[in-house]
Amino acid sequence: MIKTIRAISLAVMAAGISCWAGEAAAKAPKMKHVVMIGSDGFSAEVVKAHPGQFPNLERMMQDGSYTLEARSVLPSSSAINWATLLMGAGSEMHGFTEWGSKTPEVEPAYVDPEYGLFPGIFGTVRRQMPDAVTGVVYSWDGIGYLFEKAAVDFVRSTQDDDDEATRIFCDFLREKQPTFSFMYISEPDHTGHTQGWMSPEYLKSCQKVDSLVGVIYDCVRENMDMKSTAVIFTSDHGGKGTAHGGKSMNEMQVPYIIVGRGIPANHKIERIVMKYDNAPTIADMLRIEAPEQWYGKSILR
Repeated sequence: MIKTIRAISLAVMAAGISCWAGEAAAKAPKMKHVVMIGSDGFSAEVVKAHPGQFPNLERMMQDGSYTLEARSVLPSSSAINWATLLMGAGSEMHGFTEWGSKTPEVEPAYVDPEYGLFPGIFGTVRRQMPDAVTGVVYSWDGIGYLFEKAAVDFVRSTQDDDDEATRIFCDFLREKQPTFSFMYISEPDHTGHTQGWMSPEYLKSCQKVDSLVGVIYDCVRENMDMKSTAVIFTSDHGGKGTAHGGKSMNEMQVPYIIVGRGIPANHKIERIVMKYDNAPTIADMLRIEAPEQWYGKSILR
């Protein structure tokens, strides 16, 4: 009798685990298109302190899942964290360690022989989805050293002109409807350095970024199938005073917002979200296998 009860209990537990796993898998919907928007130096603090002042980011938050506590890796600086967002691992693995790294300062744990960098999301997409259309538009030249250009179909730099970058990116989305694309916005980082994070000028710059995000988000919604398209917004770091790179939460915490069919709407993400979780999340939605060198995890599982 005891053996029978134990067997029944184990069966119930197994069924529960199987059911839970199925629910977890259902939280990572398959997408044909992923659009990533990144804004340099966009602090989570400014969103928390000024509710109602960012209508487009708040619209995305209502449409999808979000956290205002996504963390940078250290130091909380640009190149290291953009590399981490695109490479699924931190600086001790990919080797980029400074704000303006153009080459790894630390020997990478592994170098993709085809692209000459630690494995990133663009090389991973190209290798597993050879017919995929990909693109990157950026307004800071430092981004150009942090992804596998040979794996990307469309690459444009606009030399600090975020408006022009937005126009080019939206034209690219309309014409090509890419599988994976990344739009980098250089502000509000410059304003933070010159006027101070959380200054009135910084708030105004963040609101301008919000308007550009709205242009891109509307472009996606109008020209791509939202039944199979995900949109991500995030940043590399925040700031404190007129600097960043330190260990305060004001410097380390940024928004992470993800929208798409099957992703819970108006949902606060409770799990820890790190920069290195971004690339695995994209791979998860595109149903491609993450390189074994990545240690980040999809936030949708």
